[in-house]
Amino acid sequence: MSAKIPASHILIKRAYELPSDTDGQRILVDRLWPRGIKKEALALSQWMKELSPSTELRHWYGHEPELWPEFRRRYAAELRPHAEQFEALRALAREGTITLVYGARNETQNNAVALREFLLTPGAVGAGV
Repeated sequence: MSAKIPASHILIKRAYELPSDTDGQRILVDRLWPRGIKKEALALSQWMKELSPSTELRHWYGHEPELWPEFRRRYAAELRPHAEQFEALRALAREGTITLVYGARNETQNNAVALREFLLTPGAVGAGV
């Protein structure tokens, strides 16, 4: 399906922020559960671990700003084998609002920011995704 996703359909929110009525479907996109948060507090629709960066990539990146461009490239490559799940997430975003929930402290350079960009940019993750 190639229908364009409105940018307003994909929100990003730290796990430590309270859920709101405007969040739509809340999807945790981290491999690890956010520290100190109970399941009920996150009010998740799904936890899509397979669309999170690998442990190796997370450790390599370490949220170092100068590594951000290379992190995005490597993360996109890691998403390619998960085309089915990636397209399922795109389909949810086409239908309505979704919120990508993440735990990182850096609010501008994290996997949820990169994943949102990939979802909004056709071909950003590669052929078939």
